[in-house]
Amino acid sequence: MSAPSTHLVIADDHPLFRDALRQAVAGVLSTAKIDEAGSFEDLTKLLEQTSDVDLVLLDLSMPGISGFSGLIYLRAQYPAIPVVIVSASDDSATIRRSLDFGASGFIPKRFGVETLRDAILKVMDGDVWVPADTDLSAAADPDMTRLRDRLVTLTPQQVRVLMMLSEGLLNKQIAYELGVSEATIKAHVSAILQKLGVESRTQAVIAAARIAGGQWKQGTPTG
Repeated sequence: MSAPSTHLVIADDHPLFRDALRQAVAGVLSTAKIDEAGSFEDLTKLLEQTSDVDLVLLDLSMPGISGFSGLIYLRAQYPAIPVVIVSASDDSATIRRSLDFGASGFIPKRFGVETLRDAILKVMDGDVWVPADTDLSAAADPDMTRLRDRLVTLTPQQVRVLMMLSEGLLNKQIAYELGVSEATIKAHVSAILQKLGVESRTQAVIAAARIAGGQWKQGTPTG
């Protein structure tokens, strides 16, 4: 289990919590390689540089992402890398949506180091870990389920474009950030509208925010 090849990434914008997670991981995987990312941009750059990551511990709310946008992007772009959500927002609906979007587990930040260690070990063994008191039995909202199913059809690049639309960026700004032509962004926006079944950029942003519990919009652009 603690083979030198084990490689984890802790993605959280709070240095103190990253340090706590690092200590928790080191307690059960003493020889693991642990990288840290303080923003979603840092995380994507790191993953572009190395493909040997065994697990990503991801905060739901950090610079560059909000709601489930980061999780959706990672599952689309790196489907072979398990992602565990570590978040302060730990109500049953958030936990269930995290699993619906492909998370391999959900660890509330309120839990202590021992629970973190137990959860990490179980996920590394291939299990899905959620708090024992989580109620996942409530009936799903059909409208939300349909919207979720549409969101997961977006390509990784389309997810990033939708994230930037949610930040209020214009097509030319998104094109600059992603290093592509404005025509390419227009094509992505058209595809996003079609896949989400909406008619405008505003409706697309509202749809994304709905499934994120109103938390999709990012208050401070990271560009």
